[in-house]
Amino acid sequence: MKKKYYGGCSCGEFRYRILDDPIFTHACHCTLCQKYTSSAFILHSAIETLNFSIKTGTLINSKGPSGSGSLHKVFRCSKCLDQIYSQFNFIKNNKILILKTTTLDDPNLFPPQAHIFIENKLNWVKLNDDIPKFKKMYNREEIYSLESLQRRRLAEA
Repeated sequence: MKKKYYGGCSCGEFRYRILDDPIFTHACHCTLCQKYTSSAFILHSAIETLNFSIKTGTLINSKGPSGSGSLHKVFRCSKCLDQIYSQFNFIKNNKILILKTTTLDDPNLFPPQAHIFIENKLNWVKLNDDIPKFKKMYNREEIYSLESLQRRRLAEA
């Protein structure tokens, strides 16, 4: 039986469901994510588009810069404009989306498995040694589980 997790925006207009655990979740400390969220970092969870479904509401999207230098699309609730997920140009065929993890009803289910771009981390944010940390981006081949690597490869095939 497939798993089901629910989430949505802050105004309640947009609701979604995911049908599996994320492929991988990381906390991004880059300056762009800090500006996008008006916060110290953002939690991103990669999930296949086939495991994401809209329950209610509509999304609008806009293009924005990314740390890789390529554009990405940010999908937002059409009413309150909360970010729900992004699609990045470096992900082949757009079959993986990058969910804003804290839009889940229970984001505690998916804590970060890595911290990235910690070279831009705000000085007052304290990270423990239990979670891998990277000055920039990690190498997926070295940090993803075998199952996560297989899911990503299948989605991008």
